[in-house]
Amino acid sequence: MDSATSDPGEPRQNLSSTADNGLKIVIVGGFGVGKTTMVRSVSEIRPLNTEETMTKAGEAVDDTDGIGAKSTTTVAFDFGRITLDAHNVLYLFGAPGQERFWFLWDRLFSGTLGAVVLVDTRRLADSWYAIDRLEHHGTPFVVACNDFGGPAHTPEQIRTALDLPSEVPLLFCDARSRASSKQVLISLVQHLQHLHSHRPDRPDAVPHPIPEPTP
Repeated sequence: MDSATSDPGEPRQNLSSTADNGLKIVIVGGFGVGKTTMVRSVSEIRPLNTEETMTKAGEAVDDTDGIGAKSTTTVAFDFGRITLDAHNVLYLFGAPGQERFWFLWDRLFSGTLGAVVLVDTRRLADSWYAIDRLEHHGTPFVVACNDFGGPAHTPEQIRTALDLPSEVPLLFCDARSRASSKQVLISLVQHLQHLHSHRPDRPDAVPHPIPEPTP
């Protein structure tokens, strides 16, 4: 999948001096599913990334089946930002996908409000670990299927393959598109609001209300 993003000429914004509440979202998933691309497409600042050129040495440990055209890989995390309103800022962290970097995930999940599991439907099994770790940490999440132009799958087929509970939102997106990526984040925020409204016994579980990213 081409990692070019839409709206390349859209100006990036400086952080308002009134912003005093940072909300953390993590984007996780398998190797090469588009996490870096999503952070790039939706961030209002020039994103920080730790991409390095893939080498022959990594071929023995990184499964590149289905992503042969990929030439770079994230070795720590990606970071982007979206201003929600004058006081609230959303910080985005894209986790590395290779198994050898999974030890970083638990630290990235610390303090996370919620997560997006980005999925390549051609390689659904690559998403199992991400879902398992989020469930282990009790972190709310949505699943977003990135469009790589592969065979079409019904939502029911994807839910069955991922053993995904019915209450977890399942979305389809194009991570290269800022509008599509923002819609994924809006869906996550709505999911968090819904969970919070049904948990009156846990008033500290999710800050309320959470402003939605501007579409």
